[in-house]
Amino acid sequence: MTSYSMIKVGNDYVVQANDKCILKVGSRRRAAQLISEATDLLNALAPVVSPDIAPDEPSLPREAPELS
Repeated sequence: MTSYSMIKVGNDYVVQANDKCILKVGSRRRAAQLISEATDLLNALAPVVSPDIAPDEPSLPREAPELS
């Protein structure tokens, strides 16, 4: 699971996922909103995408047929 945080850099706030800087915004409130939304989206996907269970077939069909 990804852990989000924010750090202040000058007058801006940088949102981090794990230890990687991913976004810079001008307000602390907006940074907190983005972290909350990202966490909610990942939690909503958690039942659908589980790294422990590998599907037998891909979830999306291939656009082009495989060449033999």
